[in-house]
Amino acid sequence: MKDPRVQKLAEVLVHYSTAVQPGDKVVIQGEALAAPLIREVYAQVLQAGGHPLTHIALPGLQELFYQYASDEQLQFIQPPLKVIAETFDVSISIRGTSNTKALTNVDPSRIVLEQQAHRELMETFLRRAASGELRWTLTLFPTDAHAQDAEMSLSEYEDFVFGACLPDPTDPVGWWQRLSAYQAKVIDYLQGKERVHIIGPDTDLTLSIAGRTFINSDGRHNMPSGEIFTGPVEDSAEGYVHFSFPAVIRGREVEDVRLWFEKGKVVRATAGKGEAFLLQMLDTDEGSRYLGEFAIGTNTGITRFTRNILFDEKIGGTFHLAVGAGYPETGSRNQSSIHWDMICDLRQGGEIYVDDVLIYKDGQFVLEF
Repeated sequence: MKDPRVQKLAEVLVHYSTAVQPGDKVVIQGEALAAPLIREVYAQVLQAGGHPLTHIALPGLQELFYQYASDEQLQFIQPPLKVIAETFDVSISIRGTSNTKALTNVDPSRIVLEQQAHRELMETFLRRAASGELRWTLTLFPTDAHAQDAEMSLSEYEDFVFGACLPDPTDPVGWWQRLSAYQAKVIDYLQGKERVHIIGPDTDLTLSIAGRTFINSDGRHNMPSGEIFTGPVEDSAEGYVHFSFPAVIRGREVEDVRLWFEKGKVVRATAGKGEAFLLQMLDTDEGSRYLGEFAIGTNTGITRFTRNILFDEKIGGTFHLAVGAGYPETGSRNQSSIHWDMICDLRQGGEIYVDDVLIYKDGQFVLEF
């Protein structure tokens, strides 16, 4: 029996998140286990008049790639990927893996080498997205592997995922529009402000947002969503931060991450688990020790950590930072082949001041918006 929530989510992705129009070239990227949602998205794109192209990954291929690829093969960019990045109108990515830990034992230097080679593609993607040439969204289809990471049964995880994406199943688009309106009021207040000061458990960090733009993440680029974010002034971060949850990238989990900043740069980094990997990633390139993003999570429907950044960075009551590439539409000029989000929980004690005014305490905005 088909789950009606799959079709409903596909409708939101195609008609709200990316607003597919007749004639749009649309790439649908995903993993084979996400086939039910990929099929529904494919059908919705056709009905909207778009031209869908599917790019489907099979379980285990990425693991084989890192096992057997030479350095030349790690750095090779397939020409079709360049065509998609440079010319397609819409990108819809659907994650849903069978093994989130498949790359745990891959030599980090091989991952770094591949990411360095893909930097130009990332910069093209970010530039076209910032200009409005490319509309994109990313979501996840629930699988056993993701449910295990979240320490839930598959049925519980399905309810979690669809509940986060479709908080009001009778009017999902209306719900996202209302959240968008609220976040727009917060952003209006932040416009023109200059200095952010974050205080929390083992955290005392300042950064500049002068001249930068906050983005309203309201379910268009990420599904689910619920955050406001910007790119800090590159040389402004000063102080230290302790991330409450493990930092996860490409299935690698780094626990108890602490970063120290001077003049915007990470000058010291430690971790209780995975420190060597953390340090290698921070040394990827010139931009990987600088911040590309500062964000506040606002989705109160997401209350628990699940080891999936798509959901975890939206947890209401948290903020997160990303080392590496910034989004040009925020005004960020930081360039890197990585973008690694790390999350800090402020619900049990934390404050955010903007130009010395307390706006956020214990995971909630204290001003009326």
